[in-house]
Amino acid sequence: MFRTLTPNFTIPKQVWKETWVLKENIIQKLLVFERKILRGIFGPTKENQTRIKNNEELDKLIKHKNIVNYIKAQRLSWFGHIQRMPEARAAK
Repeated sequence: MFRTLTPNFTIPKQVWKETWVLKENIIQKLLVFERKILRGIFGPTKENQTRIKNNEELDKLIKHKNIVNYIKAQRLSWFGHIQRMPEARAAK
């Protein structure tokens, strides 16, 4: 439930995804993992049951949305939440 950073400070895992740094190698690994999962979900093509779908076919199926864009949108949402918090409020 919680990821411990130091003995006195923990961050809930739901907040962790909004605060991590997306480096190029992490982005590439996320996209590769996403494609692997999508190929398992959507399965082979209809006309040829042995050929897996290529990246363009998967993009059309998910309407050009990917995990990296979702993470960036969640980060912006989190930033807006933080901006709207009153200055006097102590962070939990």
